Amino acid sequence: MSTGPRGRIHSWDLSTGVDGPGTRFVLFVAGCPLRCLYCANPDTWHMRDGRETTVDEVMTEIGKYRAFLTTAGGGVTVTGGEPLLQSAFTGELLRRCKQAGLHTALDTSGFLGARATDGLLAHTDLVLLDIKSFDLRTYRALTGGELAPTLNFATRLDRLGIPMWIRYVLVPGWTDDPKAVDGLARFVAGLDAVDRVDVLPFHKLGAAKYEALGVPYPLKDNPVPTPELTARVRAQFRAHGLSAY
Repeated sequence: MSTGPRGRIHSWDLSTGVDGPGTRFVLFVAGCPLRCLYCANPDTWHMRDGRETTVDEVMTEIGKYRAFLTTAGGGVTVTGGEPLLQSAFTGELLRRCKQAGLHTALDTSGFLGARATDGLLAHTDLVLLDIKSFDLRTYRALTGGELAPTLNFATRLDRLGIPMWIRYVLVPGWTDDPKAVDGLARFVAGLDAVDRVDVLPFHKLGAAKYEALGVPYPLKDNPVPTPELTARVRAQFRAHGLSAY
């Protein structure tokens, strides 16, 4: 019988080139403290809706794909939800993955960065850090949370030398303000540990989940970004010497 921390997970999937380098085993944990208006996974908001499991059980599932993951230059990404809401479970899972010789990635908003112990981060090869906006009021309106914890976490990761991919969801009318984008680009450019910036165009692929849950989709009438807008924002990041995609 496993005596380690138990966690609640929503699901898992395999992906390539999206959730870190190579082919990844992507674990979606349940529970998130933020309520981003564009969230594509409202079914991961509540821990109570997740399935209780152990690290041993997850490692058994990962083990089925271990040879494939290592051959493809990939590894394991823990996402959600918010993995740091279950920091003990996430930390032990990352430790076990490293022990098994797998590359590890943590996909987080950074809002709960203070819960990431040095031990957890010691077993994290890459952090996919979602910075929702660089404007304080927009961040608050968009997520229901505060920006400062995420920026503090980014600075801490940089001090520890942990590689980061910055993720920025581009939502017309919300996160496309040129001044805010430039402010974020300047901040990110000052972090030596940032490898790249992924500008992710807002989409509505999660709309059906809101309908199934009986929850209003806040941005159902919001336009998606044009290719021209996406190119402009990527160019703004590149103008600060960053690799932006």
